[in-house]
Amino acid sequence: MLNPQTLILVLLAAILCGVLGWVIALQTRLRRLSRQYRALMRGAEGVDLQSILNQHVAEVGQALETVSSLEERTEALEQAMPRALRWVGSVRFNPFRHTGGAQSFALVLADDSGDGFVLSSLHARENTRVYAKPLHEWASEHMLTDEEKEAIERAQRQQAMAKAS
Repeated sequence: MLNPQTLILVLLAAILCGVLGWVIALQTRLRRLSRQYRALMRGAEGVDLQSILNQHVAEVGQALETVSSLEERTEALEQAMPRALRWVGSVRFNPFRHTGGAQSFALVLADDSGDGFVLSSLHARENTRVYAKPLHEWASEHMLTDEEKEAIERAQRQQAMAKAS
C-alpha cells in the first residue's frame, strides 16, 4: 500500500496532467478559431470585414436617402395628380351627309373634379372649324352638342372605372 504522501503526489500529478491536457486542447482550439477569425476579417478578396461592413453601411445610408427622396417626389405627384388632365373622352362623327368618313371629332380632357375643356372639330369639304369650350365640374356654360356630351360621358366612365379598380 502507498503511503498518504505518495498518494497525494500521484493524485496531484494526475490532476496536473488533466489540466495540462485541457490547456493543450484549449490552445489548439484557440489557434484554429484565430485562423478562422483572421480569414473572416481578411474576406474573400483580401478586403477585411471592417471595410466590407463600412461599405455596406454607406450603401444602406445611400439607399435610405434615395427612398426618402422618392417619398417626397411621390407625395408631390400625388398632390398634383388631381389637377392633371388625365380623363379623356373622344367621339368621331360625320356631321354632314355629303362628306365621307367621320373626320369630325369631339375630344374631352379633364381632371379629377371634371375641370378641363372640350375640343371639337367640324370637318366639311371646304374647311374645318375647331371649337374649344371650358369645362367646370363636367359641365360647360356653352351649349354642348350631342357628340360633345357623349365625349364627356366617356371621360366620366373612364374615371369611374379607374376609381372602381
